[in-house]
Amino acid sequence: MFGGLGNLAEMMKQAKSLQENLQKMQEELASRTYDGDAGAGMVRAEVNGRMELVRVKIDPKAAGDVELLEDLIVAAVAAANRKASEAAKNEMVRLTGGLNIPGLSGLLGQAT
Repeated sequence: MFGGLGNLAEMMKQAKSLQENLQKMQEELASRTYDGDAGAGMVRAEVNGRMELVRVKIDPKAAGDVELLEDLIVAAVAAANRKASEAAKNEMVRLTGGLNIPGLSGLLGQAT
């Protein structure tokens, strides 16, 4: 009659463990940085695991053409964000064993 309660208790235990592991993963990802570059390295961008821009480096040779420089900055930031997003996705796959659990990707600042 109460056999299902054991399964429910085990599911709750697993959910708590997953939540703890997710929090650890978020903290670990936030401490990492990811580089992206554009224009053969003329512009470099660095984002953290939360996909926040933390640094931009511009080669002085790139300063002549403002429109080109603006495009290179956007491209470098996008490249860095792609790396951060891919790292978060890979960590999520590792954490969940490949299960697609709705809403978890949103907790990492990613679209599902």
